[in-house]
Amino acid sequence: MPPGACYTPLASGRATAARRSRSLALAADDRPARHAEEKKNRRVPAESAPPSLTRRSEKSPPRDGARVSGAGLEPSEPDVSEGPARHPVDLTDGLDPDAVKVVRRLTRHGYDAYVVGGGVRDLLLERNPKDFDIATSARPDDVRTLFRNSRIIGRRFKLVHVLFSQGKVIETATFRRAPDTSEREGDDLLIRNDNVFGDAHEDAARRDFTINALFYDVENKEVIDWVGGMPHIQNRIVHTIGDPVVRFQEDPVRILRAIKFSARLDLGITPDVYDAIVQCRGSLAMAARPRLFEELLRLLREGAAHRSFWLAWETGVLDVLLPELSAYLSDAEEEDGVVWRVLRELDRRTRERGEPFDDVVLWTLLLLEPLREVTDGEKDRVEAAYEFLEPLVDRLNVPRRIADAVRRIVAIYPRLEAGRIGRFGKTPLFALANEVFEIHRGAKGHRVRETLDGPRADSSELAGPKRRRRRRRRT
Repeated sequence: MPPGACYTPLASGRATAARRSRSLALAADDRPARHAEEKKNRRVPAESAPPSLTRRSEKSPPRDGARVSGAGLEPSEPDVSEGPARHPVDLTDGLDPDAVKVVRRLTRHGYDAYVVGGGVRDLLLERNPKDFDIATSARPDDVRTLFRNSRIIGRRFKLVHVLFSQGKVIETATFRRAPDTSEREGDDLLIRNDNVFGDAHEDAARRDFTINALFYDVENKEVIDWVGGMPHIQNRIVHTIGDPVVRFQEDPVRILRAIKFSARLDLGITPDVYDAIVQCRGSLAMAARPRLFEELLRLLREGAAHRSFWLAWETGVLDVLLPELSAYLSDAEEEDGVVWRVLRELDRRTRERGEPFDDVVLWTLLLLEPLREVTDGEKDRVEAAYEFLEPLVDRLNVPRRIADAVRRIVAIYPRLEAGRIGRFGKTPLFALANEVFEIHRGAKGHRVRETLDGPRADSSELAGPKRRRRRRRRT
């Protein structure tokens, strides 16, 4: 394989067989991969296309489903010879007080320490950060000595978790640098060892995206930018640090992270990053399966599942990770956007409740339509669902606990729709199946009743008419 090239899998294209056998035959399809232009020119159903993902240009039509911007910004390699750019910004009001305590104690003892990563990015984008991470020149043992309320975790690369009340954790990591490229074999760019300590500018350069590599100096109240991330924050775009093709080959999971940041933060994607995603999507097959499973769950959990999976489908990423779902979406009629409506309803309810649904609910909703198609008319619905899910379980290392629960819910789903629950209503799985039913019912436009917890389907509709208990005759 020549340097700079990415492995591209054989994709399915438009399946021509019956829809029931479409997913199982997809992996054996030997037709060449769809060209990127076909993805760009695909028409978007008006019902399912997220409007905020598309930014129209006067010169050329946009890629449907994704907002590609930043064409006027020429990305460049980070230059540390002249030092970082410093931007005076007061983020004190948004910082966590405990994170500030950790930084100040480290700096008071002579170490460099900054708030880094997603916390700085979210504050600059005027969003509420989920957590705050600290990067410091202190080694893990030094941090552990300074904070009695801390513990060291990790075997390959040690981190320190500083613990506070109510379960709050401030993760503190020592500066790292990128691995030595001379240790790589041939054209293989995949990073397998990233555990070398370094300096602040090296730690910034080894990160994935420019918007995630900004350091905040608490004492001087300024953002330290080694990689040119502030212009990308201001223009609301996602770009890698360095060549996107190289960065995606080093760690293919960054492809899913780019999709996640674009969808969740409503950011555009630079054209070269978008093209690199299309080109390098096949390298996801070389990534660790547990990481792929976890990143897909994050796409579902954070209230932007509709945008995330639309972009994953448009770029061909879904062809690699979930070809069963991708084939179903490709064969579905344009006016039949049930999957997209379900994901939109899931996002709405996730934002309303302020926390994600159970993983079983998320996976069931994502695969419900293709699973219903596969199991429809089958005598043994559990076995049919098993045959459909088994390749997916192996490909993504899906836990058996989740896969078995999805099979059972799909097998019983026609009875839920008919209001015939029976003994299933007494099992622990019924509560999760009920949530799946409510979201699916809401996505299809059925009326729901309002409660204090938000819109919920009336559970009495699931229970059906009450049966009268017959009195036992005494003998």
